[in-house]
Amino acid sequence: MSIAQNLISIKDSLPQNVTLVAVSKTKPVADLMEAYNAGQRIFGENKIQEMTEKWEQMPKDIQWHMIGHVQTNKVKFMAEYVTLIHGIDSLKLLEEINKQALKHNRIIDCLLQMYIANEDTKFGLDETELKEILDSGSFKSLKNIRVTGLMGMATFTENTIQIKKEFQYLKTIFDRYPAFSTLSMGMSGDYGLAIDCGSTMVRIGSSIFGTR
Repeated sequence: MSIAQNLISIKDSLPQNVTLVAVSKTKPVADLMEAYNAGQRIFGENKIQEMTEKWEQMPKDIQWHMIGHVQTNKVKFMAEYVTLIHGIDSLKLLEEINKQALKHNRIIDCLLQMYIANEDTKFGLDETELKEILDSGSFKSLKNIRVTGLMGMATFTENTIQIKKEFQYLKTIFDRYPAFSTLSMGMSGDYGLAIDCGSTMVRIGSSIFGTR
């Protein structure tokens, strides 16, 4: 199937309240444009430089999501245009995003990444760290960011019971914060399970664009 056919098939299977982020990292602009021409307007990248190059070349009604780990010194390169930053795991990073957003007179939406996987390679906050950030005076003084929810990545495993447990755990934390509207969890291999567990945003790459 073509990229357009893959995309339409996945979109048709998603509930109305679930947002699809097409994970387009490492893919050429031609592939993204095929998805764009099939109606996709939200793309996720994990490298700021690559995302910026694509932003410069592509239509300006696209929402760009930064889904990779963000280094504070790179924030300035995407502050002008990024729509949502997924993987935030420190107050320091929020402060830098706020500073750079202010320069462009923007408010940038952010998701805080929670550590839910049983893997050392994943990163994120635990519940205590999340509460500390949200309760801190420093956080409350940031006017150019808006934390709209949480993001998490499950363990890379065939064990669906474990994955489900991790997604349910993240949903429990999410439910404690009624102001949050976005729960970003689920990728190509497990997005159906993530949606069953309450995800409102899924990040799908290989099922749309093919394997890298």
